[in-house]
Amino acid sequence: MAPSATTPAQPKDATGCLVLADGTVIWGSGFGAVGDAVGEVCFNTAMTGYQEVMTDPSYDSQIVTFTFPHIGNVGANEEDVESRGLGALGCIVREEVTPHSNFRARDEFVAWCAAHGKIGLSGVDTRALTRRIRMNGAPNAVIAHSPDGKFDLDALLEKAQRWTGLEGLDLVPNVSRTASESWSGGHWQLGFGYGESKAERPHVVAIDYGAKDNIFRSLVRAGAKVTVVPGKTSFEDIMALKPEGVFLSNGPGDPAATGEYAVPVIKALLDADVPLFGICLGHQMLGLALGAKTSKMHQGHRGANHPVQRVGEGWGESTGLVEITSMNHGFAVDAATLPDTVEQTHVSLFDGSNCGIAVKGKKAFGVQYHPEASPGPQDSFYLFEKFVGGIG
Repeated sequence: MAPSATTPAQPKDATGCLVLADGTVIWGSGFGAVGDAVGEVCFNTAMTGYQEVMTDPSYDSQIVTFTFPHIGNVGANEEDVESRGLGALGCIVREEVTPHSNFRARDEFVAWCAAHGKIGLSGVDTRALTRRIRMNGAPNAVIAHSPDGKFDLDALLEKAQRWTGLEGLDLVPNVSRTASESWSGGHWQLGFGYGESKAERPHVVAIDYGAKDNIFRSLVRAGAKVTVVPGKTSFEDIMALKPEGVFLSNGPGDPAATGEYAVPVIKALLDADVPLFGICLGHQMLGLALGAKTSKMHQGHRGANHPVQRVGEGWGESTGLVEITSMNHGFAVDAATLPDTVEQTHVSLFDGSNCGIAVKGKKAFGVQYHPEASPGPQDSFYLFEKFVGGIG
């Protein structure tokens, strides 16, 4: 169980390390929370939004390698969080995190990570680690931070090798709400914060599989009244709320595993002709409910610069247009398994993978990417307007 014979000697000033399941040890400077955490190592190519990334529940059980070197330079604040202390286990960055330089900052990123239980590792050749992930796939690993520089590498390696990985793992119970709530916060404006919704209809019931808060704000901005319910809410309890549409949120883990209890609910909603809109995990489970299959991707898609093309015939003159999108997913719908009743509406221009579906003859559709993240910046907001406008 000992680390590889090629493991580099620990530098004198190393207070953090990443131990991969194959025995590779990567040294660096630890920051944020003290301790260790096991998960899948992925990479994100976004140049901004590191705080939103770190609080996205879809990153549960994942360690994020940021390819952009200057992470933490705009500090942290409570307006930019996407969930209630959830998200990534930790992060790996190239440069040392410097004091912030931004008028919106209320805390240093290092202190914010410590307060939210997230382990950081700086001084890492993130370009080499990213290349490794691209070639070999996302590895299981343990990230560790010890201010005194003492590590039990054998124990950390054993922990990394014991972890079974994301395939077959239902992580939604870790991140979903446990009770229903009314959501009212709307669009953010500088100097004003988040607005409030006064809409009484159309009423959208949003199923929280590990949702980003800005999705709910986008539904409000599009004109909806929003009620958020836990991920395991039954079809009967959803219908008792008298929804005019149901939203299926993003979330972490394997869609097939979560689908054991979520897909029957989605099928019942489809049978009842309830309008549906799914994002990321919600999109994947909509695909499963329609008879398609999902699969684990080699490296996944994570970043704020992913080009997606509209290919569905229903877009009219806008068919063929390209949206710049934000993505965070390690599983995908297999387009080859889509039944004839489902149309593929969007594809990735990076690898041709499925990024959108729509059910023929029904108001039910989903996209793999995150239109609420606004990387375009408004290329994809039309999806919220399409959904809310179609039931209003």
